[in-house]
Amino acid sequence: MTEDRNALLAAASNPRRATLDDAGVLARLFAAAFTTDPVLDWISRPGPRRAQALEQFFFWLMRSRAIPFGEVWMASDASVCAAWLPPDAPASPGGFVEQMKLMPIFVRLCGFPRLMRGSAMGDAMEKNHPHDPHFYLAFIAVAPRLQGLGLGGAMLEATIKRTDAAHMPAYLENSNPKNTKLYERMGFVAQKSISPKGAPPLIAMWREKR
Repeated sequence: MTEDRNALLAAASNPRRATLDDAGVLARLFAAAFTTDPVLDWISRPGPRRAQALEQFFFWLMRSRAIPFGEVWMASDASVCAAWLPPDAPASPGGFVEQMKLMPIFVRLCGFPRLMRGSAMGDAMEKNHPHDPHFYLAFIAVAPRLQGLGLGGAMLEATIKRTDAAHMPAYLENSNPKNTKLYERMGFVAQKSISPKGAPPLIAMWREKR
């Protein structure tokens, strides 16, 4: 197991840039990793179609929002991935027409009963998103069977070097308390919970430029 772990850590520490051809495998990775995420659990509707809806959501996110900006990094074996957005990327998908195109995706994810929850969470994230130029860590995921081996830390350490090379700060929203210590080790400082009323904590975290 030691040799396997060393190989996995090596792959996470030397990531490659994801391409559009990777959108499918990364969508499956993120959907699996975020199955028990408290915030997504609050937003998404329960039931047998939840896993498929999560995968569709992450496929859209990877293919249309993240990968085209060139800051999605993955291990060669797709065991771990960090989806960043660079400073020149818009924080939201655009105007009213563009958002209407996304409505079917969010209906499948949330269901009509929880659609207002998803809208409230999205509004809170957009309202609290920093205006200063920064790198934004939208999502980071480790395959569930490999969690606890340090792969997330290795990937984050490898990719955050790009923010330091650009002398830029970084921002993320922490939706899972178990990840707090990892982010703090990498220099992120918790600011506040930005969740709407009744939602699990979503903690805004900021890392000053180095």
